[in-house]
Amino acid sequence: MEEERDAFSADNSKFELLAQAVTRVREEIQKVIIGQDKFIDMMLAALFSGGHILVEGVPGIAKTLTSRLLAQTLQLEFSRIQFTPDLMPGDVLGTTVYNAKHGEFSFNPGPIFSNLVLIDEINRAPAKTQAALFEVMEEAQITVDGRTYPMDNIFFVMATQNPIEQEGTYKLPEAQLDRFLLKIVLQYPSLEEEQAMLRRFRQDFRINIRQKISQILNARDILAFHQLIEQVNIQDELLDYIAQIVHNTRNHGDLFLGASPRASLAILKVSKAIAAMRGRDFVTPDDIQYVVFPVLQHRVLLTPEREMEGYLVADVIQEILAEVPVPR
Repeated sequence: MEEERDAFSADNSKFELLAQAVTRVREEIQKVIIGQDKFIDMMLAALFSGGHILVEGVPGIAKTLTSRLLAQTLQLEFSRIQFTPDLMPGDVLGTTVYNAKHGEFSFNPGPIFSNLVLIDEINRAPAKTQAALFEVMEEAQITVDGRTYPMDNIFFVMATQNPIEQEGTYKLPEAQLDRFLLKIVLQYPSLEEEQAMLRRFRQDFRINIRQKISQILNARDILAFHQLIEQVNIQDELLDYIAQIVHNTRNHGDLFLGASPRASLAILKVSKAIAAMRGRDFVTPDDIQYVVFPVLQHRVLLTPEREMEGYLVADVIQEILAEVPVPR
């Protein structure tokens, strides 16, 4: 019995270390970024869960800067790809070129070969280029000219899109949206946050404070956290709770399209990540409710009637959460 208690304490200490590391990463990023607590949490949860994230927000609210700071604190290789209407799949994945000196073809990797890849304005590229991301986001590999090239062990895509400017954009198909573990909709900062931002940077126009951001974790730590998060306990009642929430999206009169089974797995993964990031080795209903909106909001569609009436997907998800009994 004493041995079991010691082992349990040792396991708990690992989760406490994870929670402390997350706090330190958040503090480093917030040396530059004001607020955005949930955004930072969701980025870390997606990274630790092995998923990708779609970020929607107007220009100028630090989407790109936050992703760069995250890569800096985690000692990850960073790559930024600006999607444009003339971007071709080879510009993203890489191309095979002929080497005259050696008399053979060789593969030149594209910018997708990195640890943290920021795809800026993903909806500006045509469908052909968007489709090139399907395999790499789902299987962490690409296929060019019949040969397969794997990504690194840590491969995290953060894509952004502008919700207000639709001219010259191509809407992402539902099949690709479903491959994003989470979607975060960023809002303008509050008045207090904007005042704090102006005070912080009134004598630092170039944001030189970025040079003082410390490196907290590395790739080996992140891979260890992947394995630790898988060990988080979740009771059968909570699994049933997740399944019921997702099932209700498929039978709701205000929804034209419900969530797929991939959504259930996403809630499972991210809720376990959030529990671990909070220093616990078990999931609670609060963890599940915390991640339901980011997981579901890009996977369900309102009926045309409800959309014309001004309903929001968030309203329907809130109704579903209110209807499903919470396990006690």
